[in-house]
Amino acid sequence: MAIVTNERASSSFSSSTHQWSYDVFLSFRGEDTRYGFTGHLYKALCDKGFNTFMDNHLQRGEEISVELLKAIELSMISIIVFSENYASSTWCMNELVKIFECKNNGQLVLPIFYKVNPSEIRKIKGKFGIDLAEHEEKLKDDVEKVQRWRATLTKAANLSGFLYRDGCNEFEFEFIQRVIKEISSMKSNRVHLFVAKYPIGIDFQVEAIKLLLDMDSDDVRMIGIHGLGGIGKTTISRAVYNRIADLFEGSCFLENVREMSNINGGIIQLQETLLSKILQDRYLKVNSVSEGTSLIKERLHCKKVLLILDDVDKSKEIENLLGECNWFSSGSRVIITTRDKQVLATLGRDHQIYRVKELNQRQALELFSLHAFQTSKPKEDYSNLAKQIICYANGLPLALKIMGSDLCGKSILEWKSAIEKYKNIPHEDIEKILRISYDGLGKNEKDIFLDIACFFKGFHKDDVVNILDSCNLYPIYGIGKLIDKCLITVDSIGILLMHDLLQKLGREIVQQESEELENRSRIWCYNDAHELLTGNMVSLKSKVFKRMKNLKFLIGDVHIDKELDYLPHKLRFLEWNVSPLSLSSKCLPPQQLVALKMSSFIVENVFKQEFQYKNLKSISLSKCDSITKVPDLCAPNLETLEILGCINLIEVHESIGFLDKLKLWKILVCRKLEILPSKLMLKSLEYFYLSWCMSLKKFPDIHPEMKRLKELVLFFNDFRELPSSLGYLSGLRTLSFCHYLKEFPISNNKLQLLEEKDTLTSKLGMAFTRPGFLSLTSLDLSHGNITELDFWMQPDCFPVLRSINLAGTSIVSIPECIIKFTTLANLDIKNCERLRDIPRLPQSIETVNAENCNYLDPQSSINLWKQFGEILGILPEAATSNSLPEFESEIGSSGSESEIESDIVLDDSKSESQIQSSGFEFKSQFDFYLPYLLLPGNEIPKWCKFNHQSVGNSVSFWVGPKFSNLDVCVAFPYHSWFAYFSDDFSIGISINNCEKQIICRAHVTSDTDHLWLIYGQLNISNPCEQNHIELEVTGSKNSRSDYINCLRFHVECICCPPRPDIPLIPMAPVLPHVWDQWAFNNVDEDSRLSMETTALMGLKAVI
Repeated sequence: MAIVTNERASSSFSSSTHQWSYDVFLSFRGEDTRYGFTGHLYKALCDKGFNTFMDNHLQRGEEISVELLKAIELSMISIIVFSENYASSTWCMNELVKIFECKNNGQLVLPIFYKVNPSEIRKIKGKFGIDLAEHEEKLKDDVEKVQRWRATLTKAANLSGFLYRDGCNEFEFEFIQRVIKEISSMKSNRVHLFVAKYPIGIDFQVEAIKLLLDMDSDDVRMIGIHGLGGIGKTTISRAVYNRIADLFEGSCFLENVREMSNINGGIIQLQETLLSKILQDRYLKVNSVSEGTSLIKERLHCKKVLLILDDVDKSKEIENLLGECNWFSSGSRVIITTRDKQVLATLGRDHQIYRVKELNQRQALELFSLHAFQTSKPKEDYSNLAKQIICYANGLPLALKIMGSDLCGKSILEWKSAIEKYKNIPHEDIEKILRISYDGLGKNEKDIFLDIACFFKGFHKDDVVNILDSCNLYPIYGIGKLIDKCLITVDSIGILLMHDLLQKLGREIVQQESEELENRSRIWCYNDAHELLTGNMVSLKSKVFKRMKNLKFLIGDVHIDKELDYLPHKLRFLEWNVSPLSLSSKCLPPQQLVALKMSSFIVENVFKQEFQYKNLKSISLSKCDSITKVPDLCAPNLETLEILGCINLIEVHESIGFLDKLKLWKILVCRKLEILPSKLMLKSLEYFYLSWCMSLKKFPDIHPEMKRLKELVLFFNDFRELPSSLGYLSGLRTLSFCHYLKEFPISNNKLQLLEEKDTLTSKLGMAFTRPGFLSLTSLDLSHGNITELDFWMQPDCFPVLRSINLAGTSIVSIPECIIKFTTLANLDIKNCERLRDIPRLPQSIETVNAENCNYLDPQSSINLWKQFGEILGILPEAATSNSLPEFESEIGSSGSESEIESDIVLDDSKSESQIQSSGFEFKSQFDFYLPYLLLPGNEIPKWCKFNHQSVGNSVSFWVGPKFSNLDVCVAFPYHSWFAYFSDDFSIGISINNCEKQIICRAHVTSDTDHLWLIYGQLNISNPCEQNHIELEVTGSKNSRSDYINCLRFHVECICCPPRPDIPLIPMAPVLPHVWDQWAFNNVDEDSRLSMETTALMGLKAVI
């Protein structure tokens, strides 16, 4: 086949930009126009520099070639030359259908009606009607194809194009020049934006944004792209523009909106650019902002447009350039990039926000290496230094690019010197970009940012709010502003986080205040603080803070020989670590103190009865060995009290039990503690943790008004009984009992019902009768002295219970009534060594941990497998009967030494070079890790048809684009070689070589065989036809590699069709003797392979 093209060399680093191979594709009827009009048009296009595809083959046969179809797909513009006999060719008609398929994906189409009437084509009359009738006669068995041809001809004839008639007063070459001019205009509107020299980590985020844009929807959609300066918002939005701009009637990417808006007449220039780009009117002028706003509304309301406003920082900019959703035609899309999420509030409810993510370590290393070494990996001698840079940049693309370019070609010594400089002085180019957001803050917000950068990164948000609120900084609003501007984040448990480079920026701003330490607003560096306070002295004087009357935050870790005589009265936060701190009787406690956090602290002279700490909201006393009694704290507004590791503490003052504002109370590892307040009337208390206080024998009475308590944890105390008043805790959601409990709270009217007064089981039963704990979601009875559950497991008393922990108890059976706990999701029965019977569990069950339940009845194991098989949808009809004969024969007792022929089914593999670039996202359908079933056993039921299996701690395979459910089973073998083996294991998943994500964790003891079944959903955005999945089990740092290599993997998924051209990946050899007692039971006999063969052949697909 002869193909005539005019190709220019082009290359692309990434799929982030849609790269056309050809500017123009010519579709024509060869016998009509090849050596005339189309030939002249082809030459004219080539002369003007257009990369044009023209099929120079004299077409024969009915089917269009694959090469020609590919050429159509890779062309930006298709020109259809309709001539008299065009429709007579099935080749041409198939070309036409393909062109219109590509038009739906953004390709431009220009029809030329060469000496034919568009009306005849539209109505399928004249010669076109005759040709279509003949096709229908010949293709009686494929009428739908001809109908598609008719519909496509009508669509083509309705497009705007060029008409050339016989006898028109225009030379053909003049007509061709008009066509060339139109092609030039069309192509100029489709010029793609430069994305990045090395667009690493972009594709996934582009696809995530495309999902939000929902290009198939006809409504008007607005998307905000939000993130830290230098995170890649502009780069990603350019890539999005390149991917989708061709789908719109008009498009415009407005860069530097913030910068342009700040210059005189900048908004007007932006309005002119927007209108002229979309309307293709280079002469359009705007005289005022209001006129421009009106023109945008009037001229664009009937156009389907793509508009991207890049780097917006004020709502007014959106109002002047965008207006409202109803200003644009249906199907339009608007994207706004900004550092400030609050700016997007102008859009109302009609928008979605995408927060740009930092690069993971693999992506960061690749991007940095490309800039520093022009390769995707660092040079071997520079590897450790490169990792330091990656850690410093913390996933920020701007920093990686700047430092990579800065260090390119430098020696190792220069690298080391530069890294030390970066640690102390941020690179000026990075600082310049990051500081833009800081400069846009108000004074209060700047102070909050600097306080967090210097002191409070890693603190709980509530604590910081309390401290800064006392400084009149309005922190609730201010912290919200910092979050909106991506200067800080708050994690799921309320901890304030800040990017390392932003923290360095904040500290650098403080250092630039003055070269003299005493003139700076904040001192955080230990050496600076020591120099400022001591001068030439070795230790601090007792009046060292006398001159610091404005000091608000004091975080100390230095030695003071004497008692302190003075603390600044304006002090809000005092933290003192390691070295003992004592206050003299002369020292007046700071009345404005909000938070006190002390280690090795002497409290006698701090909490004086004549003083009231009305502002004090948080106290943390840790490892204060000198404390024997927590006195009256004189802090009526205290909200948080932590007493941790005070090993000589004996008593807590009675007044602590009457702190009305206390919300959180922790007493942990105070082994000599004997006396608590006799009564607790803590009306605001929500969380109470009292654990590892081994001398504590009596729990206080509960006042009826303590209804806000959500979580009560009583681990490893010496309580022999709990008061009946515990029943007043009606709002309790989580309850964890002490392990040595002998008596349980029982109200007087229940005592007469008891028959076995000395057993905890019976008293539990009486305690958990109506009305019960109606809000309880989690109940922990682990390691308690419990033998029976029937008496207390009353579903009506626990209507919302989701989790029961019975680990380490002496229960023999779980009662049948457990099926009535309709919200139960998690059952932990590990180390219940006497447990034999487990009935059918409720349908809500998700996770069962039966580790080391070694005496479990085989029928109970069958029931568990059967129920989880139903959950997974892998239980065949034949296995639903009660007998399950085939199954029963498969379940062996733990540690069985039976001789079973080893059969190994191998998994599908493929070389890394064949992995396609694509964006992926792992999403569990549950809150954290995937649910699972863990129980003793050494064989999987035959009806569990896992289609991938391997030996060792990993398995990899390929899945198709519709991959969803993932079922994984890991077998942990027992062998005397390993003796007793206990470890924490996790399963990680990697998709197309992306960074591994942990999907499940469990503890496994290997003195018996165990099976671990994990299941869940995997969502892949922008899936390829084939996607590479790798699963790996890892243990703790102390895991024995020889044991890890003997694990067995089973995976069930939807796979790609088998590919004979996929190369094998060799597998490390494992210990063959371990397989004497193990077998895979889901494989036909004729597919069994020996252990030796597996070690030689590696992994191969069995589908």
